[in-house]
Amino acid sequence: MARNKAVASGKRFGSRYGRRNRDKFAFLETQARKTYSCPSCGYDKVSREAAGIWSCGKCGSKFASRAYQVTKFPVLKQKVEEDF
Repeated sequence: MARNKAVASGKRFGSRYGRRNRDKFAFLETQARKTYSCPSCGYDKVSREAAGIWSCGKCGSKFASRAYQVTKFPVLKQKVEEDF
């Protein structure tokens, strides 16, 4: 039998809770513990404080994003005024 992937952090549950639940948990936990960059200063040390609340380790800014991962923030375009 071929196995798709290792369960990684879901191994601690042993054979309990089912394979699909362990795989989902392991995926979400690795997403939450990855290093993300800060949208204000660009430093690569953003930590998760609570579900959807992230803080930068360098500049100390707090911002909201998704629960388990920091999404890419859109670049805001400034409106250029043209005289006609």
